[in-house]
Amino acid sequence: MSQLLIENCAACARWVHPAAGDCPGCGGRLIARPVSGHGTVFTYTVNYHPYNPDIVTPYVIAIVELDEQNGLRVAANIIDCEPDSVTCGMPVDLLPQRGSGGAPLFAPAVR
Repeated sequence: MSQLLIENCAACARWVHPAAGDCPGCGGRLIARPVSGHGTVFTYTVNYHPYNPDIVTPYVIAIVELDEQNGLRVAANIIDCEPDSVTCGMPVDLLPQRGSGGAPLFAPAVR
């Protein structure tokens, strides 16, 4: 599985995204570490406009809250399901491939 790296504070273990240089909580040093790849859909939208002819519409653009920490969220695409089936709070898992532009891809969890 592809790893998603998020900065983590060496001093207080707080996850920080987007990258900040130093921990906003304690000022400690941040180190990029892999996260589990498990999360839930925090919010999303379904795009129907073909901005890029290489991307088939409709597609889901989502903010996924990662399981590691409340409030730790990343922008991603949700695939392997009908766009109308996506809901806020839906469990999702990271996929090994990346989307166009390098966006992380998540799919409904099979937990």
